[in-house]
Amino acid sequence: MGCGRVGTQLARTLDSAGHSVAVIDQDPKAFASLGSDFAGQTVTGIGFDRDRLREAGIERADAFAAVSSGDNSNILAARVARETFGVDTVVARIYDPRRAEVYQRLGIPTVASVPWQTDQILRRILPGHDSDEWSDASGRITLAQLPVATAWVGERYSRLERESGVRVAFINRLGEGMLIDADTVVQDGDLVHVVLSEARRDQATTVLGHGPEAH
Repeated sequence: MGCGRVGTQLARTLDSAGHSVAVIDQDPKAFASLGSDFAGQTVTGIGFDRDRLREAGIERADAFAAVSSGDNSNILAARVARETFGVDTVVARIYDPRRAEVYQRLGIPTVASVPWQTDQILRRILPGHDSDEWSDASGRITLAQLPVATAWVGERYSRLERESGVRVAFINRLGEGMLIDADTVVQDGDLVHVVLSEARRDQATTVLGHGPEAH
């Protein structure tokens, strides 16, 4: 639902990959952005209207994305797709990060583009800035980039995981993503992305920020 810049890009990408795609938008002129080679279906109407959803093939859909410019419309359409038509995979674009957090905790995946872009910028201009990159629907498990004290340099990541209680998902080293193994050693300048329990965040942050325990 929604044929703005995001909706257009999603629809064209999926269509090019050979998927069956239907796009709903209130403005029929918006479909011009899809291009003449778009092979999918276009439906003019309100994206949470059940008749328009049926016309778009919601009853056969494997996934539904609500990416219009309205938070209320997006979340309502996502709920109708999931609760009325039983679509398991839904996502809603939400501009208000407070609303996004609420709906995420209710089990409706959301994308809040402005906060994500802000976090990406902050990571680059504020040394040591830590920001969540992803949280599960319950809010209990988080993927975050956390600062690691220079005292960890030369130590194995396996020890870092053991003492801090986090799992290292991947690191960025010299601008490249990298998966670790049992022998990978912390190097100065590594950007460390960890998976952690919210219940242990304070402990993990403290351990990572102070360095390994002396033995």
